[in-house]
Amino acid sequence: MTHARLLFLFVLLCCASLLVGARQMEWAQLLSSSGALSADAWLTLTASRLPRLAALVLTGVGLSVCGVILQHIVRNKFVEPATSGGLDAAKLGILVALTVAPAAGTAGKIAFALAFCLAASVLYVALIRRIRFKNTILVPVIGLVYGGVLSAVAEFYAYRNNMLQNMQGWLLGDFSRIVQGNYEIIYLILPIVALTYVYAQRFTVLGMGEGMATSLGLNYAGTVALGLMLVAVTVAATVITVGAIPFVGLAIPNLVALRYGDKLDRTLPIVALCGASLLLACDIAGRLLIYPFEVPIGMTAGGVGGVLFLVLIIRGRR
Repeated sequence: MTHARLLFLFVLLCCASLLVGARQMEWAQLLSSSGALSADAWLTLTASRLPRLAALVLTGVGLSVCGVILQHIVRNKFVEPATSGGLDAAKLGILVALTVAPAAGTAGKIAFALAFCLAASVLYVALIRRIRFKNTILVPVIGLVYGGVLSAVAEFYAYRNNMLQNMQGWLLGDFSRIVQGNYEIIYLILPIVALTYVYAQRFTVLGMGEGMATSLGLNYAGTVALGLMLVAVTVAATVITVGAIPFVGLAIPNLVALRYGDKLDRTLPIVALCGASLLLACDIAGRLLIYPFEVPIGMTAGGVGGVLFLVLIIRGRR
């Protein structure tokens, strides 16, 4: 698919996302018969539909870029926040923030989620670097087991603090709660994407391995630390705003790499565009499947991403 077609598909999905919802709205409703703005339709658009669209686009862009960074750090195509324990660590961090510093608000939750996600990512990278795997598929398998352990710890912690009943509800990816005033923290992803593009060339060299990167003059440890910090901030902002959404960072970078190669400064805009388009498509499908109710995007994206994950593994084994 050419860049123009990708951009056209993205714009089409954005328009569909603005029009689809429990409350029917057409562009003509924005203007009343007298030519003045229809206050009711305009409120729906500005307070709910546009914030939801912005959150969808930024989350899709952020998660897909996170997948690219982690895959270059670990040098494995099957790694992303959901298969390296990052999402589960962020959930545990939010639970700890709710019990240790309940008055800290959003800033406190994002600080705890960032710290837990960064620590879990550093531990995972150290574990992968220490263990020499003969089969690359074992790397994400170890990550899934690692994430399962963190998820079990989070559930036990929630059980001990009487938060188990609603934990799954507000940590499952869901954009239906996005309205004006409670999603703006997601804009932290914008500088993360800009920094990733600035350092795209260095992340490409990072993917060649420590020996090659060091011989080319790259500060290997510093670049790895920067990449893990960018991933931790993005995952923390995403989980706090909309919950956990798995497999976006795994499927999109692999599909783009198969079509356009691994040179990040050239493919990163395509990865971002495709990540946003995938989340928009999953969200629209979730809103239409049981209309006027909706399926949380964590389930639709997890289903689509899980199938793509299996296809990539089977294709890799061949």
